[in-house]
Amino acid sequence: MSQKGILRPGHVCIRVMDMNQAVKHYTDHLGLIETDRDDQGRVYLKGWDEYDWFSVVLRETQEAGMDFMAFKVRDRVALDSLEKDLKAFGCTVERLPAGELKHCGERVRFDSPAGHYFELYADKDYYGNEVGITNPEAFVDGIKGMGTHRFDHCLLYGDELDGSVKLFRDVLGFDITERVLDGDVMVGAFMACSNKAHDVVIIRHPEPGKLHHVSFLLDSWEEVLRAGDIISKYDLALDIGPTRHGITRGKSIYFFDPSGNRNEIFAGGSTWYPDHPTVTWNAEKLGKAIFYHDRQLNENFLSVVT
Repeated sequence: MSQKGILRPGHVCIRVMDMNQAVKHYTDHLGLIETDRDDQGRVYLKGWDEYDWFSVVLRETQEAGMDFMAFKVRDRVALDSLEKDLKAFGCTVERLPAGELKHCGERVRFDSPAGHYFELYADKDYYGNEVGITNPEAFVDGIKGMGTHRFDHCLLYGDELDGSVKLFRDVLGFDITERVLDGDVMVGAFMACSNKAHDVVIIRHPEPGKLHHVSFLLDSWEEVLRAGDIISKYDLALDIGPTRHGITRGKSIYFFDPSGNRNEIFAGGSTWYPDHPTVTWNAEKLGKAIFYHDRQLNENFLSVVT
């Protein structure tokens, strides 16, 4: 867990080009639950096993991609301290008032060297998961589609990997769980503020500020296979999978929302503790690292971003 007070990924704001199509995709197919809308037209969603009011925000615009990814911090003391550290690092920092996102307290928004925007917040309204916290059942009835448990992580592409890694490691307190090296040059960093395999990933890429995928958690390989059935049944745009990764050991399938944003359904993955060494993959083994079964790179998977 981050020693700077960051607890976990909190939410992601995804740009979509047709809100009706997007809501249908994320609710009927992924199984997220719509919890609210606001006067800007933004739609708020959560997984069935998440406690906070939302973890996904959809915003309709002319270009797909990600507006920002946010992390929940332990308390207001951590929020204030991290805001000062971000300014000292050289980030452009903005304090957004409580309620600018419905059900969310004050947020600290900041830019990163690779061109992405991130946010920190300490407070968000409690919604509750779908099974409760007293004598809960192990699963819930009536969830649609893939039955997404929760928002898990984002993988991002940007042009200044080294500076963004320094920001996450030295300022925000993340650990580098795994990395990809091309010779002595790091081309990918998998980073965690928890004991998950990764909470955010950044890949070196010529263009700044790009989104590769938003990932959602399922429980097992069998649930990933069922997600593949749903992708086929409803003719969703499949990217690749079901498969598994060498990096993180996760089981995975990739597909696209109607706006072209890549989604991932993810299960399993390695466990991280701060005393573990960083796992290194060499670029010549990247095929096996990404697609452990095929051991071959897929050019569309590497190059298609929003």
